[in-house]
Amino acid sequence: MKKFLFYILFILIGGSLSAQKGYELKFKIEGLADTTVYLGNFFGESTYVKDTAHVNKDGEFVFTGKKALEEGVYFIVLNKTRLFDILISTDQQFAMQTTHPEYVSHMKVAGDVENEVFFANLLYNSARNEEAQPYVQVLRDSTSSEASRSVARAELEKLNKKVMTHQDQLISKHPKSLLSRILTANKKIDVPEAPILDNGVIDSTFSYRYYKDHYWDNFDLADPAMIRLSEPIYRKRVEDYLDKLLIQHPDTLTKAINRLAQIARANQDTYKYFTWTVTIKYQNPEIMGLDEVFVNIYDSYFASGEMDYWANDQLKKNLKERADQLRLSLIGMKAPNLIMLDEALQAKSLYDLKNKYTVIYFYDPDCGHCKKETPKLKKFTEETSFDISVFAVSADTSMTKMKDYIRDMHLEPWVTVNGPRTYTEHYQKLYDALTTPTIYVLDEKKKIIAKKVPAEKLEDFLTRYEQMEARRKEEN
Repeated sequence: MKKFLFYILFILIGGSLSAQKGYELKFKIEGLADTTVYLGNFFGESTYVKDTAHVNKDGEFVFTGKKALEEGVYFIVLNKTRLFDILISTDQQFAMQTTHPEYVSHMKVAGDVENEVFFANLLYNSARNEEAQPYVQVLRDSTSSEASRSVARAELEKLNKKVMTHQDQLISKHPKSLLSRILTANKKIDVPEAPILDNGVIDSTFSYRYYKDHYWDNFDLADPAMIRLSEPIYRKRVEDYLDKLLIQHPDTLTKAINRLAQIARANQDTYKYFTWTVTIKYQNPEIMGLDEVFVNIYDSYFASGEMDYWANDQLKKNLKERADQLRLSLIGMKAPNLIMLDEALQAKSLYDLKNKYTVIYFYDPDCGHCKKETPKLKKFTEETSFDISVFAVSADTSMTKMKDYIRDMHLEPWVTVNGPRTYTEHYQKLYDALTTPTIYVLDEKKKIIAKKVPAEKLEDFLTRYEQMEARRKEEN
């Protein structure tokens, strides 16, 4: 019974009876001798050295290990130069022989069908590429006639179809091989023509909906080999889906991430890689308001203990600090109050400002960017028709510098306070304002409606904001 359970566990974590033998990769490269070579592997966007071997006088060397290698694309390295790639799959005892420097064209493989097919496919693609070159030159030549260009495009299309047919044949013949999975993962989604609706109009959203619904048809988020390819397609596939096919709203993105994570969860490596990919992506998002996605990711996958199988205490601590800092100042939340001393050493409260809109402006008197941003913000407040006030927070401890800055920049109409001299928590614990300048925009109820908006964009933002609010009230 114990042996049976052990066998089942071994299969579940990706092992096999053949994998228990470890790996033994024998090579002979004519033209190499008395040197050191390395076996490298890809992981996401990075490369790593997996093993080292010495090349004897006959060009022979062996990589060997007791533990099976993870499936993926590996490569041979000499003097920091990548010589050629190989595939590592279930068969990990094989031999390869070739000649320096024409590695691919002279490659002979013994004991592994996977790499036989892999190198045959490389040669096939190389031959088709050579056939395509004359037509490519025609299209690159600005003096080519339209007739010759048309012929060139038609011939290139024929070659492309030929390559696609060849790939389909490989996939059909070796459906479970690593090469087939790689080829399948790179296949484009064929979107059918949009149907005509009952009113006789073509369904304009059909292509988008079909592409979105079938986006993951050819790509397995739970296949660990997909994170060990020569091109980091796993991350790109995830990011393209989140960026290009979904509404950029925290709720929509969080739901999609949770759904995809459940698929990736079938394998520990893909679960880790997927979760880390989205964590990094939304830790400092380019689109305003999507930092909420990062907070949701932290709560669901790190605070919950889901990532404890690889995330150490220091990493979790760092992520917690960032999430806790962000969660207090997300768009839609009421801004935490700030009570600090002004230049007259009088306590000033953010909540005391009664204008329709309040701009919190975090700056540093010595900050070069602040010296450019401050005049722009001042110009906006003087010229705008919006009812707005500024609560300016100096990051420097020096009251003298703050006073000089107020005088030099003519900021007397603003409420300017010294950040370190505070009755509330330090502003960096309450707001995502680790760098200066940083701008937050609050409505009359002190709800955060924007953050990190450049001063020159405030007029446009408030105009659009009031238009959206007016439409929302009409709809309700």
